[in-house]
Amino acid sequence: MSDTPQLPPNILERLERAEQLKLAGQHQDALNILEGLVLEDPSNVSALEEIADNELSLEQYDRAEVAAEQAVTLDASSYTGHYILGFLRSQEAKWDDALTRLKEANKLKSNNPEILRCLGWVLFKIGQRPQGVVTLERSLNLDSDNTLTLCDLGVAYLELKNFHKARALFLRALDLEPTNPRARECVAAVERLEKQLGKVKEQPKHV
Repeated sequence: MSDTPQLPPNILERLERAEQLKLAGQHQDALNILEGLVLEDPSNVSALEEIADNELSLEQYDRAEVAAEQAVTLDASSYTGHYILGFLRSQEAKWDDALTRLKEANKLKSNNPEILRCLGWVLFKIGQRPQGVVTLERSLNLDSDNTLTLCDLGVAYLELKNFHKARALFLRALDLEPTNPRARECVAAVERLEKQLGKVKEQPKHV
């Protein structure tokens, strides 16, 4: 959530309650509180940002986009709004739009590991690979136990054929979340590629 402006204590209390529910994974309960706040005050940017964040967690992307757009329209400095819109554009592989939004979010809120993770991934996907890797590394330095960042960075190194680094990152993700399906798939992918390359190297050269 963006830095909360000066709001009445009763509004802040309800926002904090919604935040606790969100962190506990009770997104619909959080949304019930937040939607009530927006009904009372449609210009409540903090509530709109939190609605977008909860809808994102529920994978209700259209609803998340509407709330994030409203937040940014009301307050152009809503880094949460820009971040969520950038994330949604990246999900649609609309890389240029995603980059614009995420750069704005990063400018408004520097050193935020989640913004940096998404920005790094987008930079890598549009071909700015060194900058993408550096940005993902920065995100990981700020949040070293984030399995999403570990996997994103691992995939980047996998595409760069740095199998040693990729494997280490995926194994770290599995240490943190032993049932993480993406990390398991990625470890298997590293092993397949290493075997394929090994077979290529083993083939005798034709004279």
